[in-house]
Amino acid sequence: MKLTELTASRVYLSFVWATLAMLLVLLIGTLGYRFIGGVQYSWIDCFYMTFITVATIGFGEIIDLSNSPSGRLFTVFIAFSGIGTMTYMFSTVTAFILEGDINETWRRKKVQNKIAKLRNHYIVCGIGRVGSIVAHELMLNARPFVMVELNFQHIESYLLMHPGQLYVHGDATDNDILLAAGIEHARGIFAVAAEDSLNLVISLSARQLNPELRVVARCHEMKNAEKTRRAGADEIVSPDFTGGLRIVSAMVRPHVVSFLDGMIKSDENLRLEEVMVPDDFSGNLLTIFNHATRDCLLLAIRQGEKWLFNPNMQHILQNGDVLMVMTTPQGRKQLEQLMQELL
Repeated sequence: MKLTELTASRVYLSFVWATLAMLLVLLIGTLGYRFIGGVQYSWIDCFYMTFITVATIGFGEIIDLSNSPSGRLFTVFIAFSGIGTMTYMFSTVTAFILEGDINETWRRKKVQNKIAKLRNHYIVCGIGRVGSIVAHELMLNARPFVMVELNFQHIESYLLMHPGQLYVHGDATDNDILLAAGIEHARGIFAVAAEDSLNLVISLSARQLNPELRVVARCHEMKNAEKTRRAGADEIVSPDFTGGLRIVSAMVRPHVVSFLDGMIKSDENLRLEEVMVPDDFSGNLLTIFNHATRDCLLLAIRQGEKWLFNPNMQHILQNGDVLMVMTTPQGRKQLEQLMQELL
């Protein structure tokens, strides 16, 4: 973590005052030696005498003070003042460096401890134009996630808008970096780096480290889609291909597109959410959700490869069913909590 603006300002002002004090000591010393030594010594000699006194170089007296007790007392004063001021300058710079290093080490340790406690979170690999949108949507939906990015400037740009977000600075193709992001306990990973080759390697590494993980990969060239899928990606998304379909939909079915956009951009934060029916829940009727569906509109149920739209409330749920509901992130959490309580 970088120094706060207040701390940086304090250190900067301390260094400025110390520098001014050192310049003042050099000025007083130069003038004093000129007065003590007389015009037979040049201004350069006087300044040099002051400098070697303050710097404790000890080359000897450039200006003869053997018959001048007051001159030697003046030298003691200059040495004491100059050495003290110089020590303070160095300590200020050292404190600035050490405080930054200590804060950075402490911050990394704190962030890593938080990541280690995460369960069923998501990992976003690549915080560029697409990755930042993915991260923002996860945040709006109250889904915990960790960012992984090699370019620290991209991380800093995101943290300016969303301070406190967990991240790992490093190459997402490195297994150690993915482990640091908590991939062993993650629910899913987004491979949204700028290059298809990177997303392919990320998908492969993620699948090896956590076979149960869901992997969604970005793919620019559709010819690389099958390779990425074989590497371990569960879903391939091409921004160009999807964008083309979106443009056509905006023309031929504008109201549907407007409806879907409304759920994404709505101030009420409505979303189409998936809620997995937990194990040992088989045999329960949908009627048990009657008192919990005020904020949830059940649209369909996914049963294996089949869809059941607008299900009857007498429908019997089976293990592995996925409920498709229109709700807010808070409504989704309430529904998941209700199912856990009814187990």
